[in-house]
Amino acid sequence: MPRYRLTIEYDGGPYVGWQRQSNGPSVQAAIEAAILAVSGEEATVFGSGRTDAGVHAEGQVGHVDLSRDWDGERLRAAIQAHLKDQPVAILEASRVGDDFHCRFSATARHYLYRILNRRPPPALDLGRVWWVRAPLDHEAMHRAAQVLVGHHDFSTFRSTHCQAKSAMKTLDALDVSRIGPHVEIRASSRSFLHNQVRSMAGTLKLVGEGRWTARDVQRALDARNRTACGPVAPASGLYLVRIDYPPDIINR
Repeated sequence: MPRYRLTIEYDGGPYVGWQRQSNGPSVQAAIEAAILAVSGEEATVFGSGRTDAGVHAEGQVGHVDLSRDWDGERLRAAIQAHLKDQPVAILEASRVGDDFHCRFSATARHYLYRILNRRPPPALDLGRVWWVRAPLDHEAMHRAAQVLVGHHDFSTFRSTHCQAKSAMKTLDALDVSRIGPHVEIRASSRSFLHNQVRSMAGTLKLVGEGRWTARDVQRALDARNRTACGPVAPASGLYLVRIDYPPDIINR
């Protein structure tokens, strides 16, 4: 059966997450329903990562196997036509080989965490940022973030419900910058633990407020204990930005 790669953008606010669940609407289920309407096939759409309830995506990647040989743009437009009432956009659909897997073929994942750092609350970005009124020192946050870059045991920064077999991960980059009132935290790794980015963002917020230092972040990392972590940042500020794949597996 032909396999198709989908690049997907969505507002995670109305959903219980990417993964299909019995307790509410999911992004996966919405796309599968659209594909059923288009093709008549009850196909499973696999995702590159299971974003939590309220987490957004600018570049989630999925794949689906369909019996018909579709032109990529026609498939994209057809699926989108049946998502008109959903805050989900199919940005691209393209044919890929059977050896492509949106999750296991990925070489890197890139996340963005957005903090609105000002006294007035968000109006246009309500539900899409973490509103923090106290002034944040983004430079101190960036310096402290470098403690976490590299290959470490991230037990402190994983959810108690995390199902990963090992807490050992290699964090390739963790950068903090400011654009006007927005503080942006960008994280890159081949894979992340459940709640890892939100846990790191909440910890770095303590540094920005002057309540923690880089040394405190180091102690938290070394503790390898969830109780040593700062608060978990809200889901509303987190975005799955991009997934990287080897060029030879997607350009065939």
